[in-house]
Amino acid sequence: MGGHRRRLLLVSNSTLHGGGYLEHCQKQIQNFLGQNLRRVLFVPYALHDRDAYAKTAREKFESLGYGLDSIHETPDPVEAVRKAEAIFIGGGNTFRLLKTLYDNGLIQPIRKRVLEDGIPYIGSSAGTNVATISINTTNDMPIVYPPSLLALGLVPFNINPHYLDPDVNSTHMGETREKRILQYHEEPDTPPVLGLREGSLLLVEGQKATLQGKTGARLFVRGNAPTEHEPGMDFSFLLTEKP
Repeated sequence: MGGHRRRLLLVSNSTLHGGGYLEHCQKQIQNFLGQNLRRVLFVPYALHDRDAYAKTAREKFESLGYGLDSIHETPDPVEAVRKAEAIFIGGGNTFRLLKTLYDNGLIQPIRKRVLEDGIPYIGSSAGTNVATISINTTNDMPIVYPPSLLALGLVPFNINPHYLDPDVNSTHMGETREKRILQYHEEPDTPPVLGLREGSLLLVEGQKATLQGKTGARLFVRGNAPTEHEPGMDFSFLLTEKP
């Protein structure tokens, strides 16, 4: 039954210009978690200062009516995942995050809790990256080396958070985000990549995926021209592969 019970809220970015931490998506978080859930397990591994990160996340979730436990404060991270009512993995450096998930033996325990047990999973930025097949399409520098680029595989495609459209007025001569994703698709057997602009998020419930937020997304499928999609778009067709 893997995948049919999954409930994911995959957010492009934690902070939107002009707003506070998770402010732009707090209503979606409350709707997603509901009123009966009491506590969320936070994974702060993407940032170096885990204590400060946990404090920021705890203050936000408590303001929304949920307690928050940070996994770095527990002596047994695997047991914390096994007992978690919900999991929130925050943003930062995706390589650091994935390496720590591997180092602590958390890949399979998180997969089981989300795909088999059906507990809610929220990812933001790097936390969204690691929810996908791999972190090949992250924007981050490889400051550390995880044992693999394969990630949690909660969905059978990749995401590029913070997706940026080319600036026609820019004199910058580096590659655009679109060119980098197209380079990824020059390699064989590479999955679709959903470019989530800041302010957008993807809600996944079982075999249904819906684009939410304000800014839309750009979809890249190997061998096809990129396509533009507005909030409300049904992306369920991306879930046809078993995670």
